[in-house]
Amino acid sequence: MTAAAPPCPEPVLWYPGDRPVACSPAEILSVVPGIRETVHLVASPTGAGDIGIAVGGSTGPAAADRQGLPLLGTLPPLYPEWLGDRSFRETHGVRFPYVAGEMANGIATVAMVVAMARAGMLGFFGAAGLGPEHVERAVAELASGLAGKPNWGINLIHSPGEPELEDRVADIALRHRVPVVSASAFMSLTPSVVRVAASGLHRGPQGRILRRVRLIAKVSRPEVAGPFMSPAPESLLRLLVDRRHLSVEEAELAARVPLAEDITVEADSGGHTDNRPLAVLLPAMLALRDDITATHGYDRAVRIGAAGGLGTPTAVAGAFALGAAYVVTGSVNQAAREAALSDDAKAMLAQADIADVIMAPAADMFELGVKLQVLRRGTLFANRATQLYELYRDHESWEDIPPQWRARVERDVLRAPFETVWTETLRFWQRRDPSQADRARRDPRHRMALTFRWYLGMSSRWAVTGHTERRADYQIWCGPAMGAFNRWAAHSFLADPSRRDVVQIALNFLEGAAVVTRAHQLRSHGVAVPAAAFAFRPRRLA
Repeated sequence: MTAAAPPCPEPVLWYPGDRPVACSPAEILSVVPGIRETVHLVASPTGAGDIGIAVGGSTGPAAADRQGLPLLGTLPPLYPEWLGDRSFRETHGVRFPYVAGEMANGIATVAMVVAMARAGMLGFFGAAGLGPEHVERAVAELASGLAGKPNWGINLIHSPGEPELEDRVADIALRHRVPVVSASAFMSLTPSVVRVAASGLHRGPQGRILRRVRLIAKVSRPEVAGPFMSPAPESLLRLLVDRRHLSVEEAELAARVPLAEDITVEADSGGHTDNRPLAVLLPAMLALRDDITATHGYDRAVRIGAAGGLGTPTAVAGAFALGAAYVVTGSVNQAAREAALSDDAKAMLAQADIADVIMAPAADMFELGVKLQVLRRGTLFANRATQLYELYRDHESWEDIPPQWRARVERDVLRAPFETVWTETLRFWQRRDPSQADRARRDPRHRMALTFRWYLGMSSRWAVTGHTERRADYQIWCGPAMGAFNRWAAHSFLADPSRRDVVQIALNFLEGAAVVTRAHQLRSHGVAVPAAAFAFRPRRLA
């Protein structure tokens, strides 16, 4: 006896309301941006086998008295808020999975951080390169103006040549109860970054380990990311307990959780960068995260965010498609109104194209030969800074350099006698870190390095203050995302730097990323989506 075949399910039809099915390229283009509406995929009424997009109406079984179209699928609404990881939004008290990164020398200003926080996003004050007194004033202002808000923070940058400075910034963050700290440029863990992450760890009512300070680590290499995804090393925890910087309980809890629960994967970006493509780096970091999570048996996942190269909505959509829990922008915010960069430098940034960037020696890690990415167009900084580094690398002292090269450096780069610049440099280090001045008096090569670093340090300040006489020496941190942004923003209200603000940039990126994601969804389900649907244009968004 043969078993009876299961009954065929009744076909479900879509019945139109007051809006016709979108089938032509122009009709599809008009529907794709409606990301906050439910859309139905239906068989085209033309009978050509195409798939149309239907909005509104109703769905149900076939009815003799109604004319409907076969329903092939339904896509629910898509909101920009939903693009990233929900736990990121809950943990940091934000509406959007979006971060404005910490542009150094205070270029990421208090005003920028406040604007981001009030718009339901996360922003970091650019503490790197500033003296502790300046950082403390900014943190005090933020703590007062954003009292009770969890979605703001400051930068803690690795300072291998000035560990005391790193410690003092960590002290400021803890003393003022900064809710989030972004750790950047670390090549290995230090007591200060472990102290920030572990301070205030405690158990909640249900026994869950809770944090007082949330650390976000910005990394570009798996070997650096691994230690941040792992529990803090026992040796550093023991050292901090001995110094009375951590309690025994805090150290015990720190050995059970990852040092940072948010890891920002930094691809080809402005400033410190390894120039790695995001599509290569992010999947590797996600796989590493999964391995470390399984090894340690964490009860909650480490989130992986994306930074570097994010200068258009399409790039942001791509980062989320790769699996990013959140996105971080940097270069594009330097030209925003809230950024502490001169109008002159912002105008230069607004003219940059994708290839108008170059690597140059970094002031904070000059002796190590570390480089960062800067604007090339309109400035000679990269060439001149590279020349200084090569002279430092090849000679034991200033006096060891051939006279013709010394004359060229004084004339074209320093624009002053070496001894004059050294005197000014010496005064600076006597105030900031007397040990550096003492070492330079004993070591002529270190004296040369500090004097050359004067040029690298001043070049970024000239860009901030708009010292136009030194425009050719402006050091402006910039990645290729700036050129992509300028191309995207051309002929729109965002083309003018005076009309760029960080919130409008962010909202456009997020709205556009959601539209591009919806276009991709529709295309993946067989809709003939025109290429123009992937080209979101800037618009004023509330």
